Formats: sequence, structure tokens, C-alpha cells
Amino acid sequence: MGTYESLETAGPVLDALGDPTRRVILETLRRGGPCSVSVLAEQVPVSRPAISQHLKVLGAVGLVRHESRGTRNIYRIHRAGLDELRDWLDKFWGDALQAYADHIERTEEERG
Repeated sequence: MGTYESLETAGPVLDALGDPTRRVILETLRRGGPCSVSVLAEQVPVSRPAISQHLKVLGAVGLVRHESRGTRNIYRIHRAGLDELRDWLDKFWGDALQAYADHIERTEEERG
């Protein structure tokens, strides 16, 4: 039985993205670029305090970063925060490619 090391690193990101509001926030930042909580609250149908809490969770797992501009924080996607998730998903792709290669090899052997 294998270990769950890769899931341990991708797990927190998956957990954070398990909430649909957080996915909408991330998608809004992806499409619209960096913005403040107020701007996000205009585009996502939840309150500013809720947006702030969701951004806190996204920030804790490294998916967003912020910079202070006066009294506002401007949030942006931190693409490196997706690396663990991308690596985990790539393993599925690698497994699929290996299964395909194994199938081709078996088929060629059967044809002799």
C-alpha cells in the first residue's frame, strides 16, 4: 500500500477549492486581474466580510497574495500556489499515458 504524500501536499489546495464561492473568487481574479475586496464583492454575490474570509483561506494555501495600497488590500492569484495541485493531477495523466503505452505494447505482442 502506497503513502499519501502527494495528496498531503495537494490536499489543502483541493480543500480550499472545494467551496464554490472560493472557486468563483479565484475565477474572478483570473479573469479580471488584481482587485480589492470591495470590487470582488460587487462581482461575487456574498458580503465583503465573507469575501475576506474566503480570501484568508485561499491565501493560507498559497492561491492568492495581497499587497497593501493605502487602506485597501489588492488581491491577485499566486500561480505558484497551484503547483502542488498541478503536480498531483499530472500523476493521473502520467498513469493514463503509461496504461496506454502498456496497451499498445500488448497489442503489438499479440500481433506478433
